[in-house]
Amino acid sequence: LIRPSGAFSRKREKGFSFTRLPCRDMPLWLACRASRAMDWSVRRRHSPDKRPTRLISRRLFVVSRSLRLAVAGLALACALPAIAKDWTEVRIASEGARPPYNFIEGENELKGFEIDLARELCARMKVTCKIVQQDWDGMIPGLVSGHYDAIMAAMEITDDRREQIDFSSPYVRMPSAFAALRRKQIHSASPNALKGRTIGVQDRTRQKTWLDENYAKSHIMPYASLEEAMLDLANGRIDTLLADKLALDDFLRNRKEAMCCKLVADVPRDPVYFGEGIGVGLRKEDNDLRELFDKAIEDAVSDGTFARIRAKYFDFEIY
Repeated sequence: LIRPSGAFSRKREKGFSFTRLPCRDMPLWLACRASRAMDWSVRRRHSPDKRPTRLISRRLFVVSRSLRLAVAGLALACALPAIAKDWTEVRIASEGARPPYNFIEGENELKGFEIDLARELCARMKVTCKIVQQDWDGMIPGLVSGHYDAIMAAMEITDDRREQIDFSSPYVRMPSAFAALRRKQIHSASPNALKGRTIGVQDRTRQKTWLDENYAKSHIMPYASLEEAMLDLANGRIDTLLADKLALDDFLRNRKEAMCCKLVADVPRDPVYFGEGIGVGLRKEDNDLRELFDKAIEDAVSDGTFARIRAKYFDFEIY
């Protein structure tokens, strides 16, 4: 049982005995205040029927002690760690609007890299996997409300999101990369190689911050959208473009005007600039589930299963 710091003290005042508990223990503060209020109330009342003071004292002691024990029990329950849940089914939400991470195919069936990875992780955790579709705006509120147990929806791990939910270790660390005009004969993306060159980048992005601090001798051209920057690269208005590698890969594969250009080099992955990556979103109290996901991700990467799933959707490393 929890024992408060300091001993109980028994005093007598005007024929009434009462017990006083030091209020240094914050979980017991409410009980202390209530007990002292009762002490004061009883001391000020004089029984009209002249009942023995010992009976009043005994009743007061019983009520006071019961209240303190109740609050102490509540404090103990709050202090104990949550009992680990025996996970047999894990409900995972995805959006279905971010290919190749997740997308809808056929009869509203969720497909994509994250869906395949989710099923592999569930198999390793020895749980039944239930994939549900959820729109982006309701993704975190639905998790917190208990509509599902995890999020796998290309969700970046950020400090703002960590205030609401927890995350597994990252399963995607998408690189940034440079693309350049073929005719410019640019074969390196180092600061010296791009000295005096014009580098396009979307404004107010992590890539823009990184360029500003590392390419002071290049001319940085910010754009309101990545689409504008890509078109200017294709038209030769800029020499190179720095962007998320997935976006550049999609541009070079699927746009006719992208025949002008090629990928030059990846940017070293620095979490200070580019964040931790994409992880499984989880409720803060589900530490046991987070540990299961962390272990499953680590094992899938180690034995090559992650790479095999990744190769179906990406032609480059993402971890």
